Amino acid sequence: MSVDTASGEDLHAAMVDQLVADQADKGLIMRPEVEAVLRSVPRHLFTPDSALREAYRADQAVVTKRVGDEAVSSVSAPWLIAEMLGQAADAIDGGLAGRHVLEIGSGGYNAALLRELVGPSGSVTTVDIDREVTDRATACLAAAGYDDVAVVCADAERPLDPGRSYDLIIVTVGAWDISPAWTAQLAENGTLVVPLRTFGMTRSWAMRRTGDRLVSHSQRLCGFVSMQGAGAHEVRYVDIADGVHLRLDEDQQVNQDAVGELLAQPPVQAWAGVSLPPRTVLADLDMWLASRIIDAGQQFVVLTAQQEAVDAGVVAPAWRFGTPAALHNDAFCYRSTLRWTDDDMFDLGARAHGPDATAAAGRMVGHMRAWLYAGSPSPVLNVLPAGTPDGDLPAGTVLDKRHSRLVLTFTPA
Repeated sequence: MSVDTASGEDLHAAMVDQLVADQADKGLIMRPEVEAVLRSVPRHLFTPDSALREAYRADQAVVTKRVGDEAVSSVSAPWLIAEMLGQAADAIDGGLAGRHVLEIGSGGYNAALLRELVGPSGSVTTVDIDREVTDRATACLAAAGYDDVAVVCADAERPLDPGRSYDLIIVTVGAWDISPAWTAQLAENGTLVVPLRTFGMTRSWAMRRTGDRLVSHSQRLCGFVSMQGAGAHEVRYVDIADGVHLRLDEDQQVNQDAVGELLAQPPVQAWAGVSLPPRTVLADLDMWLASRIIDAGQQFVVLTAQQEAVDAGVVAPAWRFGTPAALHNDAFCYRSTLRWTDDDMFDLGARAHGPDATAAAGRMVGHMRAWLYAGSPSPVLNVLPAGTPDGDLPAGTVLDKRHSRLVLTFTPA
């Protein structure tokens, strides 16, 4: 592909300017060293089959491999890369210079950014299970002048080099659990940054290791292609109406016919009775709802819907790609779309179906009010090995995975 150098430089600069502005809009401040490497590494060299303008879109991943209709490898969206690098740098005392880094998932671009961040005294190893992906990453890194990045084809669910430890392990594929190999390869007080599916919702968690325990330092809303190999875990979707589905990620068992019958009953709408400004961030509310629903002994699921079902009024979810929902007794309830006022403020709502709909909707808006009155607390994740006795767990909502016991708590924002 021929590259217009001036145009490429302009697009590159505009992309980073947009990333800095977007983080500021979220209340974040991009670290100077992260901004510097974003400006120095040319992203288009890692997306050679895409148009130059597509390479420098701040909000878009570039898919580099598909199997059928499914994307299995990509160069992640710049906004997400920037936030995860910031999480890593914030969590490591003294920053990333001189650190030894393992990246799991090899697009090439992120490895190059990391190589710049760790500097000459640091090192970067990137691993992927797919030989085609690692061959591509090797070629792109060499073309960009980063032939000192070690590229390995292996299943990272298992230890890459049992005798070696890393200051930072950063995972750039969607994980369902924390492999014991990651904790074992992480230096004491080292940092793991991983997009982890928790209660069916993905967050990028930056976690520090203390002994056999990981404790989160920060988290960001995100999405990634799913992990392959021994660490894979299939997400199941259950149809409950035309264009309406439940996403089941923790082996929940659901009677889809019974839920469909509940959904077919007239809805009951409840409102929290609050007035929030348009820039209010609600990303942590969904985690709060998940924990409160589970702690109350109800079944937590995630509602997804096609736009046609929303337009037809079958459901009115807060976000059609993934909205918290509860199943309990004779009711199906979920967080509903916002209610806006004439003065550009909004209220939070819940919609429920079934004989117990009024009580269910009331419970959910009560959870919403409790989150706001508690100061919109942020989630903190503790990860301990499977088999850890209940008495050794911190207080919080417990979620058992294959290798780990996750405990979710909340601290004031």
